[in-house]
Amino acid sequence: MNLIIIPEAEYELTAIRAQGAGGQNVNKVSSAIHLRFDIHASSLSDWLKTRLLESKDSRITEQGVLIIKAQQFRTQEANKKDAIKRLHEIVSAANFVLPTRYATRPTRASQKRRVEGKVQRGKIKLGRGRVDYGKIGE
Repeated sequence: MNLIIIPEAEYELTAIRAQGAGGQNVNKVSSAIHLRFDIHASSLSDWLKTRLLESKDSRITEQGVLIIKAQQFRTQEANKKDAIKRLHEIVSAANFVLPTRYATRPTRASQKRRVEGKVQRGKIKLGRGRVDYGKIGE
Protein backbone atom coordinates (compact mmCIF):
# COMPACT_ATOMS: atom_id res chain seq x y z
CA MET A 1 0.00 0.00 0.00
CA ASN A 2 1.43 3.36 -0.99
CA LEU A 3 1.73 6.22 1.50
CA ILE A 4 -0.75 9.05 1.02
CA ILE A 5 0.54 12.52 1.78
CA ILE A 6 -2.01 15.23 2.58
CA PRO A 7 -0.56 18.76 2.39
CA GLU A 8 -1.13 20.99 5.42
CA ALA A 9 -2.87 23.60 3.27
CA GLU A 10 -5.70 21.15 2.44
CA TYR A 11 -7.10 20.89 5.97
CA GLU A 12 -8.13 23.56 8.43
CA LEU A 13 -7.40 23.30 12.16
CA THR A 14 -9.48 25.32 14.63
CA ALA A 15 -9.00 25.40 18.40
CA ILE A 16 -12.22 25.01 20.39
CA ARG A 17 -13.08 24.47 24.03
CA ALA A 18 -13.16 20.83 25.06
CA GLN A 19 -16.23 19.23 26.58
CA GLY A 20 -16.44 17.17 29.73
CA ALA A 21 -14.62 17.18 33.03
CA GLY A 22 -11.47 19.22 33.53
CA GLY A 23 -12.12 21.71 36.30
CA GLN A 24 -11.58 25.43 35.86
CA ASN A 25 -9.05 24.90 33.08
CA VAL A 26 -11.64 23.51 30.66
CA ASN A 27 -13.56 26.81 30.73
CA LYS A 28 -10.51 28.97 29.94
CA VAL A 29 -8.33 27.05 27.50
CA SER A 30 -9.24 26.02 23.93
CA SER A 31 -7.41 22.72 23.89
CA ALA A 32 -9.72 20.69 21.61
CA ILE A 33 -9.15 20.74 17.85
CA HIS A 34 -11.66 20.77 14.98
CA LEU A 35 -10.11 19.50 11.75
CA ARG A 36 -12.02 20.25 8.54
CA PHE A 37 -10.93 18.49 5.33
CA ASP A 38 -12.74 19.31 2.08
CA ILE A 39 -12.63 16.09 0.09
CA HIS A 40 -13.75 17.70 -3.20
CA ALA A 41 -11.02 20.38 -3.07
CA SER A 42 -8.24 18.00 -2.03
CA SER A 43 -5.38 16.72 -4.19
CA LEU A 44 -6.42 13.08 -3.67
CA SER A 45 -7.12 10.94 -6.71
CA ASP A 46 -10.68 10.94 -8.05
CA TRP A 47 -11.00 7.24 -7.20
CA LEU A 48 -10.02 7.86 -3.57
CA LYS A 49 -12.34 10.89 -3.30
CA THR A 50 -15.22 8.73 -4.52
CA ARG A 51 -14.35 5.98 -2.01
CA LEU A 52 -14.29 8.51 0.84
CA LEU A 53 -17.56 10.16 -0.18
CA GLU A 54 -19.33 6.81 -0.63
CA SER A 55 -18.27 5.59 2.81
CA LYS A 56 -20.96 5.57 5.48
CA ASP A 57 -18.86 7.73 7.83
CA SER A 58 -21.05 10.12 9.83
CA ARG A 59 -18.16 12.60 10.09
CA ILE A 60 -18.48 13.41 6.37
CA THR A 61 -21.06 16.12 5.69
CA GLU A 62 -23.36 16.29 2.65
CA GLN A 63 -21.03 18.96 1.19
CA GLY A 64 -18.14 16.47 1.27
CA VAL A 65 -16.28 17.93 4.27
CA LEU A 66 -14.72 15.53 6.74
CA ILE A 67 -14.88 16.92 10.30
CA ILE A 68 -12.74 15.41 13.05
CA LYS A 69 -12.98 16.60 16.65
CA ALA A 70 -9.94 15.77 18.79
CA GLN A 71 -10.22 16.41 22.53
CA GLN A 72 -8.65 13.33 24.08
CA PHE A 73 -5.54 15.10 25.38
CA ARG A 74 -5.07 18.10 27.67
CA THR A 75 -2.75 20.00 25.34
CA GLN A 76 -3.67 21.61 22.05
CA GLU A 77 -0.53 20.28 20.36
CA ALA A 78 -1.29 16.66 21.29
CA ASN A 79 -4.87 17.04 20.02
CA LYS A 80 -3.56 18.50 16.72
CA LYS A 81 -1.32 15.48 16.20
CA ASP A 82 -4.20 13.16 17.09
CA ALA A 83 -6.58 14.84 14.62
CA ILE A 84 -4.03 14.70 11.77
CA LYS A 85 -3.23 11.06 12.58
CA ARG A 86 -6.94 10.18 12.50
CA LEU A 87 -7.33 11.98 9.15
CA HIS A 88 -4.51 9.89 7.67
CA GLU A 89 -6.05 6.70 9.11
CA ILE A 90 -9.44 7.46 7.52
CA VAL A 91 -7.86 8.18 4.11
CA SER A 92 -5.63 5.08 4.33
CA ALA A 93 -8.63 2.91 5.24
CA ALA A 94 -10.50 4.19 2.18
CA ASN A 95 -7.46 3.39 0.02
CA PHE A 96 -7.36 -0.25 1.19
CA VAL A 97 -9.26 -2.69 -1.03
CA LEU A 98 -9.75 -6.31 -0.04
CA PRO A 99 -8.35 -8.75 -2.61
CA THR A 100 -10.91 -10.53 -4.81
CA ARG A 101 -11.92 -13.89 -3.38
CA TYR A 102 -12.16 -16.69 -5.87
CA ALA A 103 -14.51 -19.59 -5.07
CA THR A 104 -12.75 -22.92 -4.58
CA ARG A 105 -14.11 -26.42 -4.19
CA PRO A 106 -13.56 -28.45 -1.01
CA THR A 107 -11.01 -31.24 -1.29
CA ARG A 108 -12.12 -34.87 -1.34
CA ALA A 109 -10.41 -35.45 2.02
CA SER A 110 -12.26 -32.54 3.64
CA GLN A 111 -15.57 -33.84 2.24
CA LYS A 112 -14.80 -37.29 3.68
CA ARG A 113 -13.91 -35.81 7.11
CA ARG A 114 -17.18 -33.85 7.10
CA VAL A 115 -19.29 -36.92 6.31
CA GLU A 116 -17.44 -39.05 8.89
CA GLY A 117 -18.09 -36.38 11.52
CA LYS A 118 -21.79 -36.37 10.65
CA VAL A 119 -21.97 -40.19 10.86
CA GLN A 120 -20.23 -40.13 14.26
CA ARG A 121 -22.64 -37.49 15.52
CA GLY A 122 -25.59 -39.58 14.24
CA LYS A 123 -24.35 -42.60 16.23
CA ILE A 124 -24.15 -40.50 19.39
CA LYS A 125 -27.71 -39.27 18.87
CA LEU A 126 -28.91 -42.82 18.12
CA GLY A 127 -27.77 -43.85 21.60
CA ARG A 128 -30.12 -41.31 23.15
CA GLY A 129 -33.24 -43.31 22.27
CA ARG A 130 -35.83 -44.76 24.66
CA VAL A 131 -34.46 -47.46 26.97
CA ASP A 132 -36.57 -50.59 27.45
CA TYR A 133 -35.75 -51.79 30.97
CA GLY A 134 -37.54 -55.10 30.41
CA LYS A 135 -34.92 -56.29 27.93
CA ILE A 136 -31.87 -55.30 29.99
CA GLY A 137 -31.87 -58.39 32.24
CA GLU A 138 -32.31 -60.93 29.41
